[in-house]
Amino acid sequence: MTVSSCNCTVAVDMMGSDLGPAEFVRGIDYALNKLELDSHFILVGNGRLIERLIKAAKLDAFASKLSIHHASEVIAMDEKPIQALKRKKDSSMAQALKLLKQEQAQALVSCGNTGALMAGGTLRLRPLKGVERPALATIIPTKKTPFVLVDVGANPECTPENLVHNAVLGSNYAKAALKIERPRVALLTIGTEEGKGNNLVNQTHPLLQKMEGIIHYIGPIEGFQLFEGAVDVVVCDGFVGNIVLKTSEALFKFVGGTIKEELLRNPKRKIGAALSAAAYRDMKARLSPDNYSGAPLLGLAGNILKSHGASNSVAIGNALRISQEIVAHDMLESIASDIQAANKVLEAANQLASTAC
Repeated sequence: MTVSSCNCTVAVDMMGSDLGPAEFVRGIDYALNKLELDSHFILVGNGRLIERLIKAAKLDAFASKLSIHHASEVIAMDEKPIQALKRKKDSSMAQALKLLKQEQAQALVSCGNTGALMAGGTLRLRPLKGVERPALATIIPTKKTPFVLVDVGANPECTPENLVHNAVLGSNYAKAALKIERPRVALLTIGTEEGKGNNLVNQTHPLLQKMEGIIHYIGPIEGFQLFEGAVDVVVCDGFVGNIVLKTSEALFKFVGGTIKEELLRNPKRKIGAALSAAAYRDMKARLSPDNYSGAPLLGLAGNILKSHGASNSVAIGNALRISQEIVAHDMLESIASDIQAANKVLEAANQLASTAC
């Protein structure tokens, strides 16, 4: 297979997911046929197997957009990240990271071991200048428009400066992935009254207020406001964000399962369910996390997207779509510029605080 003339090249870790490379091929099929992505994909993994799967999927028409990079090893989900990366240098994940570092690809998508991907990305690519700690972001649907939640697990313990960086990272991701020109940024806390929250929140809030012109900060937000669609970016530390994300996912599944169970409880309800099938189908599609699959590790000198290990073809296809969008948006350059501006404001605030003491 030959490399196409596409502006965006994505390295795809084919071997790390729970569902195997066959599901990844179906995801690539979805990305090319349904989403009509104009990217080139380097498929990293067992070369012979991938070639057979591509042939079986009848993707010959897209031969110019696909190439195979053979990797003989796979990092399993239960392996320790650093040890696995050192021991398995020819793993699909390690080779995909190498392609990204050598600028043979502009983005990387993987469903593999999260710890290994984060460690490998941080060690191989390094953070952008001025970024102390990268952050994981994800997109969550609401009754109006979806919002970016950052951080969702990369850094459980943060400083106020880290949260300011999270706000800058999240704002730039919202511009690229959600196509929002001026994202509304909010700080997650337990009350919107002045002084409500822990020390981290109370120290971060006034710093975010000083970032006007860099981000559009609208103030604190409480948990019950998250799904109203009134903000575009919600900022928190990785400990809180991970709990919010997993609780939301579990709640969506619980509500969906309960509705289905109740609709099938007796023959009369089954008739009503059949009549309302289209509405329930639309609701499921609207709330599906597959629409915005792929959590980017923001703040690195490279675009890395981590999808859930059990991602299906639609989720994989949309992760590939988002990777193309953030490359097209020049998100890395935008982040670097905004981080530099934010750090100048933070430095001035620290100097003022030192003088006051």
